[in-house]
Amino acid sequence: MGELVKVIAQALVDNPEEVVVNEVEGNQSIIVELKVAPEDMGKVIGKQGRIAKAIRTVVKAAATKDNKRVIVEII
Repeated sequence: MGELVKVIAQALVDNPEEVVVNEVEGNQSIIVELKVAPEDMGKVIGKQGRIAKAIRTVVKAAATKDNKRVIVEII
């Protein structure tokens, strides 16, 4: 899941080399932490959080195959 978030985020930002994804895996859930450069934060979140919501939706759909719950946090 972390690799999927990283690919999506790198396509959105101006500084793709500064995209860092950390994945913490539990029994039933996975927490994916996304860090980007401060000037790229708006591009990842989007107006009224629409892009962030779309990223979460895509990752959640990919995680249903594994019966896992995914939480995407933008730091």
